[in-house]
Amino acid sequence: MLDLALRAIAEPTRREILRLVQDSELPAGQIASRFDVTRPAISQHLRVLADAGLVTVRRDGTRLLYRARPEGLEALRQYLDSFWAQGLQRLKQAAEQDEERSHGRSGLIE
Repeated sequence: MLDLALRAIAEPTRREILRLVQDSELPAGQIASRFDVTRPAISQHLRVLADAGLVTVRRDGTRLLYRARPEGLEALRQYLDSFWAQGLQRLKQAAEQDEERSHGRSGLIE
């Protein structure tokens, strides 16, 4: 699912669609009206987002309503968090080494 999510959000239009449906459920037509591309193109973007598990789709009569599915981003968030955690660990180690060098120098001066 991680690969699907990465591919889905790699496209700027799909990222913008996710922002639009982040807090509210919107019909495909209303989503399409915000872009300068064809409705079939937006439908394809929505299908990619749905296939990746990033949006939910609910039928309301003849309309399809879309809403972001935050739990669909969980695998992606965990993947990116691992880089963040590694970076923080390296930063902590560098700060500790700097602190040790700093204390070592002041000991020589005294």
